[in-house]
Amino acid sequence: LVDEAYRIAVDRGIAINSIEGWKRWKRATYIETAKREGPGYLRRHYERLGLAADLRCARAERVNDWWDGRPYQRILLDAPCSASGIVRRHPDARWLRRPEDIRAFARQQGRLLDALWQVLAPGGKLLYVTCSVFAEENADVVRDWLARTPNAHALDLQGFPGTGGVLLPSPGHDGFFYALLHRR
Repeated sequence: LVDEAYRIAVDRGIAINSIEGWKRWKRATYIETAKREGPGYLRRHYERLGLAADLRCARAERVNDWWDGRPYQRILLDAPCSASGIVRRHPDARWLRRPEDIRAFARQQGRLLDALWQVLAPGGKLLYVTCSVFAEENADVVRDWLARTPNAHALDLQGFPGTGGVLLPSPGHDGFFYALLHRR
């Protein structure tokens, strides 16, 4: 999956990474670090890897605040979620979520898909990923979104070991979900 994500993240691409879905302690740590160090925090990681990027902090669903009007060919959306796929490494995640959290994440995920679809060029691809294994945050969200988005369809991601976009956790890796969406 990572190889495919890197393959599709060429041309004009953008990665949207959510900190809102992280467990509360992780989110607080990230926000505090970002406040203390500013955009330089991520910039240093990019430089260390030999990468260049235009790094911005903005609410992804408010596209008019950050979008320059030029459509993207590729979008990687790491959507906010319950983090149910990382329970093997963080067992406390089970007790940090309530049933209403899942519904709230699903609504937010749908809004993010709606917003980011506006900035995706015709023929472009959006890779939607979460670290959740719950259908309510994944397959159900994508199914409902595809039903109301006539210029979109899902593509298979070749070589992915999961079933239906879900890779269940195992002793060797976390669980997650993906959907590769194509704009007609």
